Parts: sequence; C-alpha cells; structure tokens
Amino acid sequence: MKSISSLLAGAVAGLLFSAQAYAQDLKELRIDWATYNPVSLILKNDGILEKEFEKDGIKVTWVQSAGSNKALEFLNASSLDFGSTAGAAALIGRINGNPIKAVYVYSRPEWTALVTRKDTGISKVADLKGKSIAVTRGTDPHIFLVRALADAGLTEKDVSLVLLQHADGKLALQRGDVDAWAGLDPIMASAEVENGDVLFYRNAANNSWGVLNVREEFAKEHPDVVKRVIGAYEKARAKAIAEPAQLKAALVAATKLPDAVIARQLERTDLNYSRIGNEQAATIEAAGLALQKAGVVKPDVDVKATVAALIEPSFSQAAVGQ
Repeated sequence: MKSISSLLAGAVAGLLFSAQAYAQDLKELRIDWATYNPVSLILKNDGILEKEFEKDGIKVTWVQSAGSNKALEFLNASSLDFGSTAGAAALIGRINGNPIKAVYVYSRPEWTALVTRKDTGISKVADLKGKSIAVTRGTDPHIFLVRALADAGLTEKDVSLVLLQHADGKLALQRGDVDAWAGLDPIMASAEVENGDVLFYRNAANNSWGVLNVREEFAKEHPDVVKRVIGAYEKARAKAIAEPAQLKAALVAATKLPDAVIARQLERTDLNYSRIGNEQAATIEAAGLALQKAGVVKPDVDVKATVAALIEPSFSQAAVGQ
C-alpha cells in the first residue's frame, strides 16, 4: 500500500503536469492596441510581449481598437483576450453581460470633452438643447455627454444624437453635419489644434480611467499569463515615462497626426498609475450611478456590486507590487 507522502507527491506532480499542459495549450495571445492607450504602442513596437512569451511558443496577435465600444465587442466575441477601454465603458459592458475583468490601469487621462466649431454660438451644455451631437455609443465620451446633459437639466431626448465612430464624429463636426461632438483624444486634440474647434465643456473628474480588461474565462484558465502581460505592460509604461520623445514619435507614426497634436494629447494623459483598486472603483461607480440617475442604466442594476465584479486587483498587485 502506498504511503501518504507518496500519494501526496503524486498528487502534486499531477497538478504541476496539468498546469504545464494548460500553459502549453495556449498557442496565441490576442491583445489590442489603441491610439487612446499610448502605452500599448510602446508595448507593441518594442515587441515586449513577443519576447516574454517566445520561450512558451505563444504567438502574439495585435488588433487595433478604434474605441472602447470596439474593444468591448471584440472581447465579448472572444476575438480578443485583452482589450483597452475606459473604466466606465467597461462597467456598461459588464452590466450588459460582457464577462470581463478590469485588471490594470494604463493611464489617467482627460481624453474627452464636448467640442464645437467657433461659429455655432454654443458655449455651454445648456446650449445643446435641440442641437445635433456626434457621439460613439458605449464609450467614455458618450458617458461624459450623458452626465454633462444631466448636470444641465437635459437628457438625450433633448438633443439629436448622431451615432458615429470617433474619427467620423470629428469629420461630421468639421463638415457642419452636426453642431457638437463628444470628442476623444488624439482626434479631439487634432480638432482643437488643427481646426481651431472649441472644447466648450471640460470636466476632468468625469473622465474615467484607462483600464486593461481580460476575458473572465481567460483569466480563470491562465492567471499566470495575465500577471505576465501586466508585467510586460509595466515595462512599456516605464519606458513611455522615461522616453517621452519615443512615446510621442510612436503616436505620431500610428495616427499620422502632427507633433503639436500629439503633444496636446500627452499633456492630458497621466501615465503614473498602474495598479487597479479602490480609487478606480470609486470613479467608475460614480459614473455608473450618474448614468442610472439619468435613466441610461436600469434602476434594478446593483451598480456597486457590478463594479466589484468588474475590478480584479489581485493580478496587478501581484505583477506591480503592493
């Protein structure tokens, strides 16, 4: 009869084999890059993830996200494992049944504001009543707009929303097809610097964090991979901070926008955050409650509980440190 110690040793060996087999089963890592996530460009351009997972034989596939809504669509369809979004947009995704976890902070940006042309006569949110506004639904600019309208005593019913992706919203404003636009950097910085458009309403506190999300199923199956991806992100973030000229050059190359435009975007982008936790939860929860008050989130949704289900701090704590 086998001894207890022999049985335990066999069990441990079996667990180790299973974990190794699971790691070997992962052949591809699908992750996004986005111009609203500057750190992702350093991560991609420097091949940091490729170097990290080369010894495991894991291929890294990059997909561009044009906005939080696209990243959330890709995650929900399982065509991405990791996707970059605004924190409040991730919350709306989770409320709508998208099984994701927010595991890392890539920036604290002021990346959205309400924008108009100089000739519209719009100078405050109340002036938007009866006006047309370009917006990308399900993104931080959309959430920002809803909160701004609510603070001015208005709702989406008081305006005409024109649903366009961010770049098309800027173009619609430029052409005069809409009166205003809920902008997103760096496209918003381009409208401001190159076109002379006016950011007539700004509120940095109502911009939610830039967060990296992972599919919940992927996180359960490959927790070590999640920690290693965050570790790679940390290397990219450190380089982005240490070498701002390279960061700017990477954004210029990706966006085909002038240095002055990218400089304006980076002025509004704080990269000195990485761990996700209570501070991000408080901001995202405030956005969710504001949207609930405005009627965008159903009254029966437990916003606080959904935020708690969305945010998973253990991965960044393990990768970044306490």
